[in-house]
Amino acid sequence: MKKNIGITFFMFFICVVLNAQTADFIQTFLKIPAVSYEQATRFVLEAADVTGSYDKKNGQDVVRFAIEKKWLPKNADAQKEISLEKFSHLVMKAFELKGGPMYTWFNSSHYSYREMVFQDLIQGRTDPHMKVSGERMLFIVNRLLYRLEDNPWEFPRDLTAEEITAQIKAMGIANTNVRVTNEGVTISISNIRFLANSAVIPDKEKAEIAEVARILRTIPGKKILVAGHTALAGTEQERLRTSRERAQAVADYLVRLGVRKANEIVVRGYGSERPVADNNTPEGMALNRRVEITLLRDAQ
Repeated sequence: MKKNIGITFFMFFICVVLNAQTADFIQTFLKIPAVSYEQATRFVLEAADVTGSYDKKNGQDVVRFAIEKKWLPKNADAQKEISLEKFSHLVMKAFELKGGPMYTWFNSSHYSYREMVFQDLIQGRTDPHMKVSGERMLFIVNRLLYRLEDNPWEFPRDLTAEEITAQIKAMGIANTNVRVTNEGVTISISNIRFLANSAVIPDKEKAEIAEVARILRTIPGKKILVAGHTALAGTEQERLRTSRERAQAVADYLVRLGVRKANEIVVRGYGSERPVADNNTPEGMALNRRVEITLLRDAQ
């Protein structure tokens, strides 16, 4: 019943924003198990009201135009089925949507897909390489058009631990897990490879932290605890100092990324006091060398 209500709403809304000819294709699209590059490109460009030197009625020419704009891969075949990540890139580009640092830096279909998932435009169990059904295409475009009427990138409520976990998984952030603790919701980033005997964060690790930061920015108003943890290397005093300095380095980086102001972040170093795995194995030590970022329940 809920699905039918959604389709009815979509039919009403899409007929308002698109021309009558496109609206006539809606019922046909709903029955297509996998849309082609031509079908997806014609629909998205019209929905985004893209103007340019191409013939809207000629599918081959529409695809040619999108390839020249670098919205589709060079080898895109108009008649072949489009994957979800290639479709995501087409949507991001046609609608001129802005993304996070990874999308901005790499400008690829892979990060377009991750951006669409992060922005909740793609929902449910999906895979970047799966084919796009006509129904999924319609609902993604509908969701985008509807949200563009308001502020599309703001989340009106706190995300739960389960939702944060889903975001992290969809964005492909490695060595990261989420759990609920007494202090709040904790995001644990394991095995951050700091430079030897220092608290300098390598660029590769910064990219991973920046992805987590994007999630944190969608949950304003809560103070953050950044806690450093080590394995058993060195003396107890050295471990406490190292964990504190590395937690401070991550906190400083979060401030530079605009996640919080410095006075909204609490920094602690626990050394090896709180292991989460066996320190007698390399795998366990890697899990214990971690930085945890907690969204505090209350001001602490």
